[in-house]
Amino acid sequence: MDNSPERYIQVVNITKGGVTIASEVTWAGTSKERRRGLLGRTGLSDDEGIYITPCEWLHTFGMKFPIDVAFLSEDGRILALHHGLKPNRFSRIVPRAHGALELMEGTLQRSGTSIGDTVLIVNSMTRELISL
Repeated sequence: MDNSPERYIQVVNITKGGVTIASEVTWAGTSKERRRGLLGRTGLSDDEGIYITPCEWLHTFGMKFPIDVAFLSEDGRILALHHGLKPNRFSRIVPRAHGALELMEGTLQRSGTSIGDTVLIVNSMTRELISL
């Protein structure tokens, strides 16, 4: 995997006053990275996640733990949420989604994240905004 700084991002909910949803998020923008996703992992830490783009739906076949999922539009608006999507399931299809943020189960509820909120993607090293 490419270890360039733009691969490691922080996701901040600006609708909720700048609450950090996750600070150790991997950017999965290549076909290989998207196919791999979280497969082979046994879990995530509280601040960890993966942003898969492009992505309008996903599955959890082969995963070992439930996840929270936020589908984001190109401008960072949250279009759909899944709380605790269990292994061996399909998400709903979200046709306007630009990407999907996969997080540890419970993260979206703890951060107060809701449909319609807007998030920013920030480079963890340089603190610069990253375009979705």
